[in-house]
Amino acid sequence: MSDGEVRVTRGGDVVTITFDRQAARNAMTWQMYQQLGDICGRLRTDGSVRVVVFRGAGGKSFIAGTDIAQFLTFTSGEDGIAYEEKMEGYLSAIEALPMPTLAVVEGFAIGGGLAIAACCDLRIATPGSRFGVPIARTLGNCLSVANTARLVAALGLSRTKKVLLLAENLSAEEALAGGFLLDVVPPADIDRRVTELCDRLVHHAPITMRVSKEAIRRLLHAGLPNGDDLVRETYGSEDFRTGVKAFVEKKEPQWRGR
Repeated sequence: MSDGEVRVTRGGDVVTITFDRQAARNAMTWQMYQQLGDICGRLRTDGSVRVVVFRGAGGKSFIAGTDIAQFLTFTSGEDGIAYEEKMEGYLSAIEALPMPTLAVVEGFAIGGGLAIAACCDLRIATPGSRFGVPIARTLGNCLSVANTARLVAALGLSRTKKVLLLAENLSAEEALAGGFLLDVVPPADIDRRVTELCDRLVHHAPITMRVSKEAIRRLLHAGLPNGDDLVRETYGSEDFRTGVKAFVEKKEPQWRGR
């Protein structure tokens, strides 16, 4: 299966970043994450860009998580620490973009896909879209403290617990009711709505928006506790290795709590 790619297109003041690995519902590979990080690094210093839009290719999925087969090489909790640190670099690169960002979700925003959407300033979706992190049911890994904080801020405490503990996906309607989504738009109208939002943002004061974004980012991450012990315990567990193997083999994992 292709390693996929993260493509960049520009129309006027608006840049669109497209996650393209359609055969795997745009699940992210290490190569795609690296491309994403590089793109965000370039955009951060490009004062001519006024809005950045994030989309999944194909119109059926935003991002269906991280490619799970990549976890087969993990052998200890330290691999989990390294992975979460690397992921935090990519996610914080999205948050650090000085211009407004818009996630356009058509279909699945699962795992890493939900994390990327949560890093964006605004989000819209089509009615059939789903949002979740079903790791308690599938892989037996965990999120970093910073990533958990993002979900709590974006989804609220109760919905974050529903997503992480019950491993249930949220519907677009529930995500809209909870304030995670700005709008739910029929597929035929999604491009028009993207254009409307981008046109509106392009005409707002860039410095005001940049400073507002940075103030919110500082509030979100101020005083976060270190969670390396939690990551190390989870990724170093027998359950995690069991979960990854079962997922790749399309079997039901048997959790042992160790």
